[in-house]
Amino acid sequence: MALNKFLHTDRETYPYVFMKNVDIPLRTSGGGVVRGNVYLPKDVAPFGSQTYPVVATYGPYGKDVPYSVFNRKSFDEVNPQHKSAHSAWETPDPGYWTQRGYIVLRVDERGIGQSPGRLDVLSRGTSETFFDVIEWAAQQEWSTGKVGLLGVSYYAATQWSVAARRPKGLAAIIPWEGFSDYNREAVRQGGILADQFIGFWYARQVLPNQYGSPGRWGDPTLEGDLDEETRAQNLADLVVNTVRYPFADDDHNQSRVFAVEDVEVPLLSVANWGGILLHLRGNVVGWTRASSRYKFLRFVVGRHDLPFYWQESAELQQSFFDCFLKDDDHAGWKRDQPRVYLTLRNKDCDPKNELNQPGRPEMDWPIQDTQYTKFFLTPKRTLSAVDAEKTATYTYDALQGDPIQFHYQTNSPLEITGHIVVHLTISASRLEPDDAPPSDIDIFVTLRKLDKDGNEVFYVGTVGDPTPVVKGWLRVSHRKVDESHPLHRHYLPYRSYSRADVLPVVEDDRYPVDVEMWPTNTVLEAGESLVLEIAGHDTQGVGLFSHQHPEDRAPSKFAGLNHLQVGRECSWVMLPVIPSRE
Repeated sequence: MALNKFLHTDRETYPYVFMKNVDIPLRTSGGGVVRGNVYLPKDVAPFGSQTYPVVATYGPYGKDVPYSVFNRKSFDEVNPQHKSAHSAWETPDPGYWTQRGYIVLRVDERGIGQSPGRLDVLSRGTSETFFDVIEWAAQQEWSTGKVGLLGVSYYAATQWSVAARRPKGLAAIIPWEGFSDYNREAVRQGGILADQFIGFWYARQVLPNQYGSPGRWGDPTLEGDLDEETRAQNLADLVVNTVRYPFADDDHNQSRVFAVEDVEVPLLSVANWGGILLHLRGNVVGWTRASSRYKFLRFVVGRHDLPFYWQESAELQQSFFDCFLKDDDHAGWKRDQPRVYLTLRNKDCDPKNELNQPGRPEMDWPIQDTQYTKFFLTPKRTLSAVDAEKTATYTYDALQGDPIQFHYQTNSPLEITGHIVVHLTISASRLEPDDAPPSDIDIFVTLRKLDKDGNEVFYVGTVGDPTPVVKGWLRVSHRKVDESHPLHRHYLPYRSYSRADVLPVVEDDRYPVDVEMWPTNTVLEAGESLVLEIAGHDTQGVGLFSHQHPEDRAPSKFAGLNHLQVGRECSWVMLPVIPSRE
C-alpha cells in the first residue's frame, strides 16, 4: 500500500489499529484518489500475523464526523456496545466489529470530506468509485480478499448499485433500509416530487461536508479550503436536478438506473415496516429482483437509526458475515434460515415494545398463499367485499380539501401482508367558471387502522414520528401501465415514468387508474377497522417526507376539484389477505 503525507497510523490509543486518511487510487472511475479510514484488529498484518475480511462503507457524511456530533440525540440512545471513539452515523462501529474479527473501512465519497473531486451523490460515479474501493480493499495485505457491505439508508442504497457491478472481492451485502430505485422510491413517488426530505437532507447532512468547505464538521480539508466559486463548480446539485429533470428517461435519472437482477452476491435485505416514505419498497422489490442464490429478507419495526444497533440486529449481521466472509455457518444461513422473516404488527409499535412484536418465517415474498381480495368503495363510504349496484361521486378540493375516507370493520381476525393496489375512477374540474381548467391530478392514498373504540393505531415512522399503515401516490398523467414489462405484476403495476409515456388529463374526463401502495403488514382483531383515505395532497402521517414543491405541484396545473366515482366496480382496493395459520 502506497503511503502518503497525510496518512496517520495509531497502534496504541485505541483497542484497534487506526489508519487515518488512507489514499485509495481510482482505476476505473476517472483517476485520482478517495480517502478512507481503516480500523483493524491489533494482530492484523503487517503488525501481526493475521488477515481479516473487510466491512466497508462509502458515503457523504464525512468519515471523520463523530456520531455524537452528527446526531447527538440519536447517539445518546444507541446500544452502548456500539459506541466507540470512531462511531459514525448509520455505519458499523469499529470498536464492535474489530473485536469480532473484522476490519472496518469507512471511505468519504468523491467530493466529500477528505476525498477530492466533483460531488454528485447517488450517481453512476458513486457506484463506479465504490467499485474501485471494494476491489482495492480486497487486495490489501491485511485483507483476506473478502469484502462485505453494511450500513443504513444511503449506505444501504449504494450497496445495491455497486453490487450490480460485481466488483472482485465483494462477498456479501446487508442493505439495511435503503432504496434500490432512485427515481421511484427516493425522489419521485408515483411521479410526484418528494421534495421536502431531499431538500432537508441535502442541505443539512451532505453539503456541510463538501470537500473544501471551510468550517465544516470534522477535520479541515487536508489540501486547504476551496473558494465558493470552485466548490460550486465541483457540485452537481441534487436538489436543483430533481426539479430540472422530472422524467425517468432524462439523462440525469437514467444514469442512475442499474439492473438489480445483476446482484448475485449473498444478500440480507432488511426492511422496516415503518419506512413507508423512503426505504421500505426498495428493500422488498430489490430483494425480489436480485439474482442471488442466497438471499434473505427480514422485516423490522422502529426508527431507522436505532434498530440497526440492537444486539439482536448485530448478531444477525455478524452471523451472516461469518457465513459468507469467514465460511463459518454457525447460524445455518446455507441450511435452514428462512428466506423471509416477518415482524407482525398486531399492536401499537410503541418504542417500548418494538422488540416484543411477534414474528413468523415464510418461504417467499409475496407470501405464497396470499389471497388478493378486492374491497369495493361504496356510496356509503364503506369498503365492501360486495360491489354496490348504484354509483356515487364524491368531490374534494384538490389542493386543500379534507380527504375522503372509506371504512371496513372486520368481524374476525384479519392479516394484511404484501402489496396493495388501489383502483380509482377519477376526474377533475375547475373551482370557479372563470378559472383555468386543471391539467393534471395528483392522488395521495393512505391506509389507516382503527382500534375497537375508533382510535387510530399509529406505528413508529422513520424518525420516530407516528405513521399510519402505509401510503401510495400517483400523478394521473403517469397513469399508463406497461403490462408487458417483465417487472409488471397484477399486485405491482409497472410504469416507466418516462416523458414518452405521459398522457393528457382533460377537464371532466374520467380516468381509471391503478395506484401502487408500498408493501405493508398489519394485523387486525375482530372489531377493528381499516380506513382507506384519498386526497389530492399530503395528509397526516407524512412527517418530513411531504410533496409540496411550488413548481412540481403548481396550482396552475392542479388547483380545482377532484371527483371520485364509486360503485359498479369503478373504484376498489385490492388487499393481500393472509389466511389464518392456526
